[in-house]
Amino acid sequence: MKIASYNLRKNMASAELAGLAHTYELDLLCLQECDTNLLPAELGEMKLADATKLNRLGLAIYYRPDRFTPLETKTFELKKSLHDRIAAPTHERLIGTRFFDAETGLEFVAASFHASPLTALNSLRRNQIKAAHEALKAMGEELPHLMVGDYNYPLFQKGLGKRIGKTGYDLSLSDRRTYTRYKIFTGHFDFVTSVGMTIDSVETLPIGASDHLPILVNASSTAKEQAA
Repeated sequence: MKIASYNLRKNMASAELAGLAHTYELDLLCLQECDTNLLPAELGEMKLADATKLNRLGLAIYYRPDRFTPLETKTFELKKSLHDRIAAPTHERLIGTRFFDAETGLEFVAASFHASPLTALNSLRRNQIKAAHEALKAMGEELPHLMVGDYNYPLFQKGLGKRIGKTGYDLSLSDRRTYTRYKIFTGHFDFVTSVGMTIDSVETLPIGASDHLPILVNASSTAKEQAA
């Protein structure tokens, strides 16, 4: 599967989405900071699985219908930071869809995630990541899960990887940094956590109108091997 994740910077990079889907022949596209009222139902050969409804900075998931069938989508609120309470940028920080993959005959859960900004503590973002993983497991405990998005976690990622590794999840970073707006905060903000998936590669794509660079994930399910 080819999965892209892109923080659109308050929808500023929305015009790039059709080209992104076509150029990289995407199977799934997960978005953050999009204006869900303006999202098209179709994006080239991709369809909108669902999007958040309550957010100023929305989340959404697109999929390729000739391969995938969406079975269930849920959105989730996560613990709020002080920034969330004052500025109210988003209520729902996670959207997950359970898909059936006609190519493999297997089901899996894909999710778009947006952690609280750097004004919050890493401890809060760790809480959000843990809660997000637990919410996705509730959609299918034994299924493979893949959560991409803006984790807002540019420092101490080795420690984060060890923490989530204890719960069975893997953390995968891209080949290059994904945020370049401020020199002091450059780094890997956008990455992948997964379970039951083989992450073959994570590539940072060229910069566009957003302050985040999109990432392209090549992944495959390991469910068959696990079942064996």
